[in-house]
This record gives sequence, C-alpha cells and structure tokens, in this order.
Amino acid sequence: MLACADGLDNKQVAARERVREQTVSKWRRRFVEFRLDGLSDDPRPGRPASITAEQVEDVVVATLESTPANATHWSRAKMAERSGLSKSSIGRIWRAFELKPHRADTFKLSNDPLFVDKVFDVVGLYLNPPEGAVVLCVDEKSQCQALARSQPAFPMMPGMPERRTHDYVRHGVTTLFAAFNTADGTVISAVHRRHRTIEFKKFLTKIDAEVPAGLDVHLVCDNYGTHKSPAIKTWLASHPRFHVHHTPTYSSWLNQVERWFAYLTDDLLRRGDH
Repeated sequence: MLACADGLDNKQVAARERVREQTVSKWRRRFVEFRLDGLSDDPRPGRPASITAEQVEDVVVATLESTPANATHWSRAKMAERSGLSKSSIGRIWRAFELKPHRADTFKLSNDPLFVDKVFDVVGLYLNPPEGAVVLCVDEKSQCQALARSQPAFPMMPGMPERRTHDYVRHGVTTLFAAFNTADGTVISAVHRRHRTIEFKKFLTKIDAEVPAGLDVHLVCDNYGTHKSPAIKTWLASHPRFHVHHTPTYSSWLNQVERWFAYLTDDLLRRGDH
C-alpha cells in the first residue's frame, strides 16, 4: 500500500516486493473497500481449536500464582497432569506467554542510603568524564584457579560438543588486580597471591607510575574493606591527584571492570586447561 501511494503500478510493486501482480491487486482492492481493516488477514479454515481460552487462562494463572505439591516450580509434566492437557500443549502456552518456570535469576537490593547520589556520581563519570583526567574502574578478581584436567579433552565433532573430564588437578590460585580505562578499554593489571591492603597499595603505586603525571585519576571501586583501610586512606591523602568513587553497597555491577572480568572468565578461564 505504501508503494502504491508513491505512485507505482501493480507490476512495479510486484517486482519490488517479489510477489505476484494478482497479490498486489487483491490487497489494493481490499484497502480501497475496507481501508485499514482490509489489511488484516481473514480467518483461515481448519479444525476448531481444541483448547479453550479458559483453559489457557487457567494454565497461565496457575503457573504464575501457585506451585505444585512437593516441588518448588512447575514442569510441563506436572502442569499437564494438573490441567488435563498434553505436555506439548503446556509448552506451547508457556512459549506464547514467555513463561519459563525452570529458570530463576538472583537479585540483591542495595540498602545504601546514598544509593541515588552514588549512582549519579559513577554514571556521570562514565558519560561525562572530567577534562585532564582518566577514569579507571578498579577491582580484584580473587581465587583465579589454574585447573588442569586429568585427561585430554575430546575435541568437538559434528553432533557432539567438546568433552572434558569432570575431575581436575588444582595448581593453586592467584588474584588479578585490574584497572579498566573507560575511555579506551585498556587495562592496567597486576597479579598477586593475595588481595590484602598491602597488595592493593602496591597496585595503586603501579597505577600512579603508569598514568601520565599531568592527569588526575578517578578510581571507581566497590566497598571492599581493603579499599577503605587506614593505610589506603593515608596513601590517597599523599597522592592528591587520586579521587575515589565508591559504588553503592551490593551494586558492583556499576563497576565496568566486572564486565571485563566476565569476558576474561568466559574466554580464558572457564574452559581453560592449565
């Protein structure tokens, strides 16, 4: 219809939309006769629906507002037994309403009384960083395990995923300190066996050495105890170009280095064999 409104004839519209001329003619005729209502498809013939709207409503309401006996969530089999419908019908209803009882996500609400102010502060640094300064998201990824599988993995093949043994040999753990530059994605990093105040202080010293002297340094970090210890406060007081911005409690997701840690885990650690 939009093409016809531009002045194209049936043949031109059919060629552009890759349909038959009769199709263009039919829809033009229906639009002229019924306007926008004519652009809705007519009901198609076929077997009447075997599941009523009341049954669909019952399944949806039961899924949302109840749980089965002796179970924490509904399965297709349990809901089929309750409703008298088939498991495939339950699956179609759940897909139509985007219900996934087998899945569960976690959350934690921040109890920080300054939550809004801290969010504005941190997000403001990301969206409008100060001139003559660098914004670094700082954190440590502790307990990075160097695991070696007890036997070599079977490589992926058509129809079969990569297979690894469930058991492994531990070769120790390490802690990765990282400062993620929000402007260009570069990372200042250091590896230490532990993540105490002394290691964090060494990492701040490394940041101080690698960031050009003419730039202020704005650090975004969480509320871990080593980030607020007296020794760290003393070090920051003697380095006035450093400015610390703490994320709200239970809101480490605001720290962009966490996203970088997630990429590192997915790409190198989770299936790594060291």
